[in-house]
Amino acid sequence: MNSGIDNFELWSYLEADNFQSHLFNKLMIFRSFILSIASLWLSAISVKAQSDTIPFILSDHNNMIIASVINGVDSVDLMFHTDASGIALIKSSTDSLNSIVWGEAGTAISWGGEHDSRRSANNSLSIGKMHWDSLGVFEDERSGPYTDGKIGPDLFEGKCIEVNFDQDFIVISNGLKGDMSAYEKRPLITENGSMFIEGISNIGEAYPNRFLIHTGFGGTVLFDDEFVKQTALGTAIQITEEQDLKDSFGNVIKTRKGRLPLFTIGELAFKDLTVGFFDGSIGQQKLSIIGGGLIKQMNFVIDANREFIYIAPSKYKG
Repeated sequence: MNSGIDNFELWSYLEADNFQSHLFNKLMIFRSFILSIASLWLSAISVKAQSDTIPFILSDHNNMIIASVINGVDSVDLMFHTDASGIALIKSSTDSLNSIVWGEAGTAISWGGEHDSRRSANNSLSIGKMHWDSLGVFEDERSGPYTDGKIGPDLFEGKCIEVNFDQDFIVISNGLKGDMSAYEKRPLITENGSMFIEGISNIGEAYPNRFLIHTGFGGTVLFDDEFVKQTALGTAIQITEEQDLKDSFGNVIKTRKGRLPLFTIGELAFKDLTVGFFDGSIGQQKLSIIGGGLIKQMNFVIDANREFIYIAPSKYKG
């Protein structure tokens, strides 16, 4: 876990009232879809292939869901989480898995505190024709709806990652594709495996800030405590909702939602955007975040060195 706030996907999880009814239909659609995709060959340690295509389902909670196999035996649906590392599986799913051998518990850190978490060593992961060996697996309480856990972008270290929301696929490649004229090139800030991009919030005046790219969080924007204090955000924008949320270990956090008049990333502008922030001076939210609700409005490519991100409006951009 890279940032200590690895489990914002539970924001969207708490809204999953129709979890069971959606799950069967979505998984059946996904199985049919993946069987129709002809992916290029690529292994985790080979550089012979130029690219590989991974289909995903974008859930109604704005999470990307990928069909995967653990240890060649257990079929699981994993969320692609841009601020996670390795593999994490949830307890409600691990009970039904046959191939995981758990070792001693370790300490896992979430955005609300520390908890013991089981670990398993020396596992394999297969996604289409891609394969990884000798992987550690952590156990979490929750993940995004319809998923058994999550994977992080560190699995694709040294590769370009293209996410296409128009056609619901991820392309892993050795380099940028030929024509990038439809994309805007923006600096990417990388710290301890976490990836950030600059965004500007217009609240009477323009406030630049850097934002963690966090596909596990189903919302649009979550502001850090210092930004909220600096801008007096609670009185500067219209408040539309207040609620209690939980992280993946059940810690309760109070949050407020409001409407931001204008938010921009480069040339992309988002008007009347629903944003979130914590109420009161809790001192826990140290990073501002953009989540799946905003990210899905951009097709993007992250370069192999994690220095730049290329963005273009997707079909979800209003």
